[in-house]
Amino acid sequence: MTAILIIAVAIIILVIGYATYGNWLVKEWGVDPSRKTPAVTMEDGVDYVAAKPAVLMGHHFSSIAGAGPINGPIQASVFGWVPVFLWCVIGGIFFGGLHDFGSLFASIRHDGKTVGEIIKDTMGKKAGRLFTVFALLVLILVIASFVNVVAGTFFSADRVGITTNPSGNETTAMISMLFIVLAIIYGIVTTRLGVKTVPATIGGIVCILLMLVFGLNVGLAASRTFWIVLICAYITIASLVPVWILLQPRDYLSSYLLYGMMALAIIGIIIAGVTGNASFTIPAFTGWNTSIGPLFPTLFITVACGACSGFHSLVATGTSSKQLANERDAKPIGYGSMLIESALGVVSLIAVGMVFDKYIGKEFGSPSVAFAAGIATMFGPEGSTIHGTIRALLTLAVSVFALTSLDTATRLARFMFAELFLKEDEATWKDATGARRVLAHPLFGTLLMVVIGGTLGGLSLSQIWGLFGSANQLLAGLALLAVCTWLGEVGKNNKMFYIPMCFMLVATICQLVITIFKKLGGLATAAWGDWFQLIFAIVMVILAVILAIEGIQTLQKQGKKA
Repeated sequence: MTAILIIAVAIIILVIGYATYGNWLVKEWGVDPSRKTPAVTMEDGVDYVAAKPAVLMGHHFSSIAGAGPINGPIQASVFGWVPVFLWCVIGGIFFGGLHDFGSLFASIRHDGKTVGEIIKDTMGKKAGRLFTVFALLVLILVIASFVNVVAGTFFSADRVGITTNPSGNETTAMISMLFIVLAIIYGIVTTRLGVKTVPATIGGIVCILLMLVFGLNVGLAASRTFWIVLICAYITIASLVPVWILLQPRDYLSSYLLYGMMALAIIGIIIAGVTGNASFTIPAFTGWNTSIGPLFPTLFITVACGACSGFHSLVATGTSSKQLANERDAKPIGYGSMLIESALGVVSLIAVGMVFDKYIGKEFGSPSVAFAAGIATMFGPEGSTIHGTIRALLTLAVSVFALTSLDTATRLARFMFAELFLKEDEATWKDATGARRVLAHPLFGTLLMVVIGGTLGGLSLSQIWGLFGSANQLLAGLALLAVCTWLGEVGKNNKMFYIPMCFMLVATICQLVITIFKKLGGLATAAWGDWFQLIFAIVMVILAVILAIEGIQTLQKQGKKA
């Protein structure tokens, strides 16, 4: 019954937080439903396309979820369930939710521009460019990490082609490819043929169910290298075509997989509590130091997307703000999505709790495998048909969301790379001249980021995911700083940002400094990956300190004017 109580308490607290703190933020910032959004005033049919709230919610939630709220809480479970639970719930309400909602709202009031452009307006051009460089480094890590994750859930070591009696990876690969085709069809029938959302959604869900049945019986097998190349080709195309063709429909439909996955998990928790099929065995607290490091700052970096994530600010300001049809939807999409993700973090914690001894014994290849195994164990013992089926479906869901975050990250990289080379009076690459026109071209930036990220992902460097956690949380601290300074600039209450902003900056810089000292101590035997991690960490700390100083000076100037 422990697991049932944990998820019940988490949901109750998160709902209360949404209804109270979320509404207070709406009033403090002056969210105005009568004000036209950039999706309406700047509609271009490619990036600025007003989406229905349910569709945009699907895009935003699918993009920010990825593998983070599953991997993070599971890795942090070695501290015990209480610290992870508290950080997911409290962090989600007062840190992550504030971060996501604030980023989305600030971008809406800046013509749908990214955090870098917001910083440029409040802290100056130098700070804006430095942040954009920092964000691009993070996006390279996102692309590299998720290319590696997705290819790892697709590839087959011993056969190629269409297969019967498929393995879990072959099932995942087949359904994922069919999902892309379904998304294109959905985008065409809803946007160009005028089919309403409700009947199109029903048809889409039916097709998803049929694809699941088909994929469990017929798989697609290929090598890891093949999948890496194909994934890179896909995200290149997906980041360049209009959002209504792939981004909106794919993310919207995939969100139902995530909702279904969470519902399945909650049903499994109830079944396990009643029947005793599985037991929640994580200790409440294991100690201040564990195999992955000290509780501070390691816990707050490792949980990542389950409580707060800088990548969310890039999604909110890069794609979601360009599709938001009305400001009243900013709270459910920005704040609400984060709280649902916090709930998913708690679900992931419970899932690993059902197989905790095996997880500690390193019987699973990755946290996502432990997640699937934990929920499957709630329904039946290992080896049973229901256990195998549910485990395969959950592995698919994790892969789908990693791929969703991947194509969104590539589009974001395209936006931010172009911003580095455009002048203030130049809206797009077409307005630039000379070399800047080439550098700001969507295809150039996309190909460059995909080649770098895809190459790193292909190397399977274990250091990439560790770096991503620190860089991602540091990005969150800087995004909180950006929104804080903007609110101060326009005369809005920004004091709710002070504690989350300072905490995230201090925690992540501490983690990166620890990483730097560890790598410096082992230079005599350092491999290429160790040098990569060391150099990347040093660059990030320098950029973050410079931006933090710029932000503090800006806030001080605002305080003197008040």
